[in-house]
Amino acid sequence: MPASLPFRVLIAPGLYDSSPDHWQSRWQRLYPSFERVQQDDWSTPDLLAWSARVDEVRRRDARPTLIVAHSFGCLASVRSVARDPDHVAGLLLVAPADPDKFDVATLVPQAALPCPSIVIASTNDPWMPQDRAREWAGRWGSTFVDVGALGHINAESGLKDWLFGQQQLQILAERAHNAKPLQY
Repeated sequence: MPASLPFRVLIAPGLYDSSPDHWQSRWQRLYPSFERVQQDDWSTPDLLAWSARVDEVRRRDARPTLIVAHSFGCLASVRSVARDPDHVAGLLLVAPADPDKFDVATLVPQAALPCPSIVIASTNDPWMPQDRAREWAGRWGSTFVDVGALGHINAESGLKDWLFGQQQLQILAERAHNAKPLQY
């Protein structure tokens, strides 16, 4: 599926990075061209530093990019893209962390994002109640996808290669492709 995408794909993990069993890490093994945003300190949720790192990694390559973010990585990614949307074709935002839990709501965009986006949320996520995830998806102009009771949609959720998530990435790629002409 993603091997045929005409996009650069960036993986933006959340706190503590994504373990080897996390679907993000598994996707990187399945699709070696996917790149990972590496933070200097995975245990400190510093939105300004994390979004600056997303900016830095994005600037390394001018190809149209899809960002696949998880948890606090979602907050860093939406902040980065809202400030500078250049070359970002779409955002897949999985189990975003609640900005209020980290006291960063004023630093996170409150309006529609400048590219297609999908927010995927669980009914029993300890980091963001589903009604709050739906609210943020509405603010960002994102398509909202309810995946049921999958916890924080991480390694503990037992998703393995998470085919449903890969399908959502393909849907995002199609929306991004249709949203505006790609520059090669």
